[in-house]
Amino acid sequence: MSISQMRNRFLLIEKRKLTQKLGFTGLGLAAFITVLPIVLVVAYVFWKGWPAISYTFFTEMPQDGMRAGGILPAIVGTLWLTIGTAIISVPLGLGAAIYLSEYAPENRWTRTIRIAIINLAGIPSVVYGLFGLGLFVLFLRFGTSILAGSLTLAIMTLPVIISTAEEALRAVPSSFRVVSISLGGTQWQTIQRIVLPQALPGILTGIILGLERAAGETAPILFTVAAFFLPQLPSSIFDATMALPYHLFVISTQVPGMPIQIQYGTAAVLLSFVLSMNTIATIIRSRARAKRQW
Repeated sequence: MSISQMRNRFLLIEKRKLTQKLGFTGLGLAAFITVLPIVLVVAYVFWKGWPAISYTFFTEMPQDGMRAGGILPAIVGTLWLTIGTAIISVPLGLGAAIYLSEYAPENRWTRTIRIAIINLAGIPSVVYGLFGLGLFVLFLRFGTSILAGSLTLAIMTLPVIISTAEEALRAVPSSFRVVSISLGGTQWQTIQRIVLPQALPGILTGIILGLERAAGETAPILFTVAAFFLPQLPSSIFDATMALPYHLFVISTQVPGMPIQIQYGTAAVLLSFVLSMNTIATIIRSRARAKRQW
């Protein structure tokens, strides 16, 4: 190789390194620009809401037209709705994802179902609220209740859970299935003991994304479960309840003279609830990925 060829090769390598460095710098800058506003918004909400945070804020009922006291009914109602949504949507969503990924044949029918699921994920939440009002509240006569709200939120979160869980299942290498079946395992044993544990990180991601959306939605619960003010906690799934998103909407727009720190304090509690779910899911997902074999 001549000296000029070596020099050209060296310049080409340096050019590639420079291009790679510029690419990584651009990606890092884009990530910083994306994350910085989110961090600033969260920090601002906690800074403005911190004066309202206290033990009584979490444990007392609202007082003085919700201008004082605590937000215990809204916290309990949000927990009820999130748990109810998870109980309904997670088994149905995971079961549908397993069927579409492992059992359903590849044909026009299954492709149509997948397109429908993707389209359902993009429907505005207020449409789900009207659907829940017509079906669960009026037709099935559940009334404005935790059951009607949980069913509505479950239907809204199902497309997210199904699509993400199916992608996670499909990402598991086919060789795992072949080896398991060749050793005498049935298809269900393969799914239960091989595929599901390996796909757990992606499945958890979809579940948490769906439940986080359900915990923060206002329109669906406005039609099906949320109450302006209740002086007591719900005692059954057929009771109406307060919820943090709707409570935040009410005290921010419908209550004159509301102290600003209570508004931001309520928003900080809702953010903490969502971020806690995300943190727990991240820890579980990290441990599952550490045990993954591919």
